[in-house]
Amino acid sequence: MFSLNNILNFQTGLGAIANIFLLFFYTMIILCHRSKPMDMISFQLTFIHIMMFLTGGHAWLKDFLGSLNIGNDFICKATAYINRVMRGLSICITCLLSVFQAVTISPNTSLLAKFKHKLKKYMIYSFFYFWSFNLSFSINRIIYTGAYTNVSETNQLKVTKSCSLFPMNYIIRGLILTMTTLRDVFLVGVMLTMSTYMVIILFRHQRQCKHLHSINHLRASPEKRATQTILLLVVFFVVMYWVDFIISSSSVLLWMYDSVILTVQKFVMNVYPTITPLVQISSDKRIIIILKSMQKLWHQIF
Repeated sequence: MFSLNNILNFQTGLGAIANIFLLFFYTMIILCHRSKPMDMISFQLTFIHIMMFLTGGHAWLKDFLGSLNIGNDFICKATAYINRVMRGLSICITCLLSVFQAVTISPNTSLLAKFKHKLKKYMIYSFFYFWSFNLSFSINRIIYTGAYTNVSETNQLKVTKSCSLFPMNYIIRGLILTMTTLRDVFLVGVMLTMSTYMVIILFRHQRQCKHLHSINHLRASPEKRATQTILLLVVFFVVMYWVDFIISSSSVLLWMYDSVILTVQKFVMNVYPTITPLVQISSDKRIIIILKSMQKLWHQIF
């Protein structure tokens, strides 16, 4: 357990630092440069991942909030609610990212092409809907989460050392799980559909470029790099999300707590928000150019 906790802490530190750097970069792009709709979506996703790390049940956050004389029950409810909202938003915004990229690279003759000139408008509507939906949908975490007590502990499902889920009616528990599953299945289905569509477009583009003997132009295409990055993130997200979903759903259905399983679940849950900024940083040429400029400036100064 000690080694697992060390790995989890390292993962949290790496993911938080990478996301904070990426958030700073997108903030500068949005405020100081001509940003693209995809930059706004990536900014949202990065912010969501930072909040997931902050509310992931780590002891340092509880100690910090405890030093402000905030009650344990409030801390448990707030962190559980925010974390659940952010997890829901993570799948929603990742889905939005794949849909918007599919629209961006779609040929002018396709049905999706008519949405290209209204991407920013649809993006704002999507943000409003996703935030409203997840803030409302996750309200049960405030009701059924609180500080862990030794009284009737068999009726509580421990989710951290100091927080637990309180007993809930089987019908309510099944309804929440069913609605969550339907939401996730729908969004993952959309992601996989858009990913398949993008793969088909890339394959056709590849064949056309080979036919025209301009394969070098294809390799240099920013749209292709962005599409490949999003495809990688979507596939990675789908795998990690469902592993996490199976573990967390099994714990809730069986009403069983195990510290090792809980640590493994946190690790799996944090894999995607840790990998995402690293993939984006390594694939976005604007970030690479800025890093190289900073490196040159550093060498000039020192």
